[in-house]
Amino acid sequence: QVQLVESGGGLVQAGGSLRLSCVVSGRTFTDFAMGWFRQGSGKEREFVASISWSGGSQYYADSVKGRFTISRDNAKNTVYLQMNSLKPEDTAVYYCAASSHDGLVYDYWGQGTQVTVSS
Repeated sequence: QVQLVESGGGLVQAGGSLRLSCVVSGRTFTDFAMGWFRQGSGKEREFVASISWSGGSQYYADSVKGRFTISRDNAKNTVYLQMNSLKPEDTAVYYCAASSHDGLVYDYWGQGTQVTVSS
């Protein structure tokens, strides 16, 4: 059974930083491309960033490009999302997800972690 557990969310002032982590268990971590998504209150879930199984390729939503960095440590079965220069509009529940389809379809999802950015 594949499990994804996020951590690192919290309350931060605008301009601050947070690092989210997501640990994957139950299957070989390098079987998966990994992604981060978010869902603000009253909004649809949206793509934030993704990374290939090797870490060699990363993709970002335009809204976070230059501020967020996705990375992974395959020895620790962990994917990270470093978030800098946070804005109030980044406030959302952040979910990590695992894809065995090169990021085209995500098979497994974490429970989410709340990020709140105050102005």
